[in-house]
Amino acid sequence: MAVPRADSIPGNAAASALQTLSLRGPVACVDLETTGGMAAQHRVIEVGIVLLEQGEIVEEWSTLVHPGIRIPSSIASFTGIDDSMVADAPPFADVAQEVQRRLGGRLFVAHNARFDYGFLRAEFRRLGVKFAAPVLCTVKLSRALYAEHARHNLDALMDRFGLSCMARHRALGDAQVLPALMAAMENQRGVDVMHAAVTKALRETRLPSHLPPELADDLPEGPGVYLFRGEGGTLLYVGKSRNIRSRVFDHFAAEHRSGKESKLTQQVRQVKWIETGGELGALLLESRLVKELAPTGNRRLRRHEADCVVRLCRDEQGLRPEVVPIEDVNPGFDADPVFGPFRTEKDAWRAIEGKAREAGLCLKTLGLESGEGSCFAYQVKKCRGACVGKEPRALHDARLQMTLLPLKFKPWPFAGAIGIREPAPAASGVQIHVIDRWRHLGTARDEDEVQALLHAASDTAFDADSYRIIGRALQDLRPRDLMQFPARRESA
Repeated sequence: MAVPRADSIPGNAAASALQTLSLRGPVACVDLETTGGMAAQHRVIEVGIVLLEQGEIVEEWSTLVHPGIRIPSSIASFTGIDDSMVADAPPFADVAQEVQRRLGGRLFVAHNARFDYGFLRAEFRRLGVKFAAPVLCTVKLSRALYAEHARHNLDALMDRFGLSCMARHRALGDAQVLPALMAAMENQRGVDVMHAAVTKALRETRLPSHLPPELADDLPEGPGVYLFRGEGGTLLYVGKSRNIRSRVFDHFAAEHRSGKESKLTQQVRQVKWIETGGELGALLLESRLVKELAPTGNRRLRRHEADCVVRLCRDEQGLRPEVVPIEDVNPGFDADPVFGPFRTEKDAWRAIEGKAREAGLCLKTLGLESGEGSCFAYQVKKCRGACVGKEPRALHDARLQMTLLPLKFKPWPFAGAIGIREPAPAASGVQIHVIDRWRHLGTARDEDEVQALLHAASDTAFDADSYRIIGRALQDLRPRDLMQFPARRESA
């Protein structure tokens, strides 16, 4: 489509060609508008490209793109692009060749470049096409050249350099600003300084030399689980992230590494990943894989045979806490409440003692302190005297129950199993996490797989980590993402 040239836009005084050697080759300044912020599940709705040769603009091109999904009202309000505008626009598959022809063999320049680059790679990947290019981010370039400034978003830079935009938050309008922005930086900092900063940015890598160089481009910028393997394929570590690429790079960034993590990353010889549609899927998959595969670098999510809960037992005097293995109770369904879960018996007693001290309960009455006479806390006036008959045992028992309420195991809030809908990887429909009584039975793609998981529910043991993950997910769950299944009777 025909568009105005950037140097004809009032207020954009980018005028002369860029002189910086590293920017005088083929350059593509790119901006995208999308339906959201996650490349794995959101889609491109507009592409804007400005091509430079020898530092001068030679072509400007843009197109709307039909995303195949509805455009959220927040995005329509922000960009001005709504469903009616893209109703007759081509899908990305129909413009992919035009995009690839313009970007091939060029330096890919964008503001917050990993966002735009990640979305384009995701769109090409859905078509079975591998797209890669050297990338220059003007946000990082600004931070390198202007470390004294706190803000480096496009509005702040336009204001700082006196630049204007034909159509802010539209793909071509924002792409047209970038040549002017780089020219302004070059004019102010000088050609040599600009060249050094661009060269350093292009050479910068946070992946060690013993990993394949194409890994930096292949890592997806969406949610999922990644696996680090060492010599001979030994599994070293399993992790999860809402942005796999960013998290893997963080592992190898020197400023983020502890001594332990540095040792781990030196051993990595292979990085694999499994994409998920969202964070819940990544959390559940990470927890399952760590328990099944037992990687050497994961301790927190390893299977804990000592998982336990606390229950209150009544003897002739009153209530006392008792720590029992989690498999000895039916947490969330037993008539009497239980508290936890805890990873070890030591953790359980530590939690009970901490709560008791906060509430001024008697440790001797609870069986946490031995000896004759009053407890130590009573002697220092931090116990109300249940140990010497000063506080009635019934009152002490009632306060114990109230004190432990924050630790109470949550009852299962549904009559039967549920499904939690989440986008499938690469926006290919939805997936359903099937859950029953805090147990993650598995993730299904259709009704048949849901039913298969429900029939095999009795084979799935309770897992304390899944309980915590699911509990947090239910707090923020949208009603439209919840499926409820009829209650089933499980054999004992």
